Amino acid sequence: MLCFPRAWEAGFGAGPRLWAGPGRGRGPGPAGCERGEQGRHGIRSAGRWLVSAMAPRCWRWWYWTAWPRTRPPPAGCTLSVRQQFSTQEQMPQICVVGSGPAGFYTAQHLLKHHPRAHVDIFEKQLVPFGLVRFGVAPDHPEVKNVINTFTQTAHSDRCAFHGNVVVGRDVTVPELREAYHAVVLSYGAEDHQALGIPGEELPGVFSARAFVGWYNGLPENRELAPDLSCDTAVILGQGNVALDVARILLTPPEHLEKTDITEAALGVLRQSRVKTVWIVGRRGPLQVAFTIKELREMIQLPGTRPILDPADFLGLQDRIKEVPRPRKRLTELLLRTATEKPGAEEAARQASASRTWGLRFFRSPQQVLPSPDGRQVAGIRLAVTRLEGVGDTTRAVPTGDVEDLPCGLVLSSVGYKSRPIDHSVPFDPKLGVIPNMEGRVVDVPGVRPVSFSDWEKLDAEEVSRGQGTGKPREKLLDPQEMLRLLGR
Repeated sequence: MLCFPRAWEAGFGAGPRLWAGPGRGRGPGPAGCERGEQGRHGIRSAGRWLVSAMAPRCWRWWYWTAWPRTRPPPAGCTLSVRQQFSTQEQMPQICVVGSGPAGFYTAQHLLKHHPRAHVDIFEKQLVPFGLVRFGVAPDHPEVKNVINTFTQTAHSDRCAFHGNVVVGRDVTVPELREAYHAVVLSYGAEDHQALGIPGEELPGVFSARAFVGWYNGLPENRELAPDLSCDTAVILGQGNVALDVARILLTPPEHLEKTDITEAALGVLRQSRVKTVWIVGRRGPLQVAFTIKELREMIQLPGTRPILDPADFLGLQDRIKEVPRPRKRLTELLLRTATEKPGAEEAARQASASRTWGLRFFRSPQQVLPSPDGRQVAGIRLAVTRLEGVGDTTRAVPTGDVEDLPCGLVLSSVGYKSRPIDHSVPFDPKLGVIPNMEGRVVDVPGVRPVSFSDWEKLDAEEVSRGQGTGKPREKLLDPQEMLRLLGR
């Protein structure tokens, strides 16, 4: 999360600064931290930094004359950034860009700790909730329950949601900074890290981010159309997203029918011929980035059996004695799965499995191999690696050996990065982040925002469409259809 306070406010010197916090739910955001527990703590930390810096200030009331504070503009109106202020009012007016977990947690914190604060949340999608809606796997509905809390926040008369507004196109960051006391950038990571290897552009190579967006109904990925007619898929990366993708590829489709996966994705998965999924990492078992919950789900996935090479775990038993408890428990589960003979019931289950998945350690992608006609991926060339260094400095270096792994689908899950939001905001294209120090950064016609009540109409339509098949919802995918349903 990143925040622009007003330039004239006490405590910030002569010019505006930017604050960044690492938190952002299921994926990295502008500050570049990865998903997981750290992200959730980071959200709280960012909110605390923001509040502690704003608390002692004397606020003035700024607002857009064409945009009333407690309701969205009427249909057909345009945004204006003329300011008015009253020295008799002391109401913090804060703008949050992005309605994912980081954005909503920030809004919650502000509304709770500043009884007079008003928060406007801007979102480029027509619908709210960001990665909770578009990133969380459809078979993890319990994680999405946080939407209920976010909905309560959006219903506050001191909070307004404005969907279908693209900051940087429909309204600029300088205009927002003129209209608000503070602007928080929590728009997340909208791009993936490229592999940077030959063959990456071949048909059959996708980013895990796009694949997740496809089965979760992200409008920009609805036309992805992955070809699942192959026998083997390779996922590059060993984080939770990689395991999510592997699990969705291998889960029996009937187990997904009552989830909110899109009907289009479910139809493709029903026809899938993928029987084997390899999850490849540059380093070893002690360096995997997934968590024990996701690993346990994979091990127990119906109709599948794991493939782990016991040689990858030699000497690991003694090395895990001093590692932190969560890492120790995770590695012990990997060890047991790789080296211990399963019990009779588990052995019978694995013997009847028609699909397999495996972890390939100490392998780094070198080249995506084409089919003979050059029109499709046929495999991937992997460099064999070894580890150098200890602890956090451990890195994988090539040994000089390579191996080719046949496959018909390659999914890259090696990280996310942000995109620049506005030409006025500094951006580091190499790191994919907005440069910051402790989180602080050293008339628009035709905009028709979508309100939260508009979202609730779309929500009701999705739920209604899902009831016929027993699903919690059937997600709307086409932004133009959404606008038509709203009478736009």
